[in-house]
Amino acid sequence: MIKPILAQYIPMADMVVKTFGEDVEVVLHDLSTPQHSVVYVANNRVTGRQVGESFQHLVSKALHASDEERDVIANYYYHKEGRLIRSSSMLIRDESGALVGAFCINIDTTRVTSQINALAAMLPGIGEGIIPDIPDDPAEDAVPADGSRSVVEMVTDLIDKIIGEAREGVMSREKRLELIRFMDSRGVFLVKGAIDRVAEKLQISKVTVYSYLDEVRGKR
Repeated sequence: MIKPILAQYIPMADMVVKTFGEDVEVVLHDLSTPQHSVVYVANNRVTGRQVGESFQHLVSKALHASDEERDVIANYYYHKEGRLIRSSSMLIRDESGALVGAFCINIDTTRVTSQINALAAMLPGIGEGIIPDIPDDPAEDAVPADGSRSVVEMVTDLIDKIIGEAREGVMSREKRLELIRFMDSRGVFLVKGAIDRVAEKLQISKVTVYSYLDEVRGKR
């Protein structure tokens, strides 16, 4: 069941899609359950997102947002199955200021960017390539190690919820590796202090976290 604080954004999601057409998708996340954060998708033809899936680029792109933007991460690009996707995300907070969700708009810009490049190729002195190249994997972007205070708070909160959601008594080594792999794939360890927090929450040493990271990244 979608929480009331998030459910109020569903009509807005539907309105955005109905207004801007089939190349626009809206994904609503409940960040209290990070590993299954997607609770609603309006027009999933853009990225194919499904209810029950997790967030993907939120952390790595939040690191690029200025302090002034704080809860708005606007206009970042990534590739999806050969298509160029433009995205913007708004973090959702409750009355106390705690992070509870995210409202994400994804736009398939493939058609319009190809048309722009075709027109640009016909204009003397401009040529092709008016749309900048975007890395295939946004997690490989060069990002600041610290991030703004709001990003650090967001990641700390995500770590607590990711590990808290999985904790049932004694956690096996395989389960810890699974959590490390998930957090690494979602950009959690791009933020300074994340390893310390993960070590604390998993009740293991920082050296063990580094060892797990090497293992999931194929360095061992």
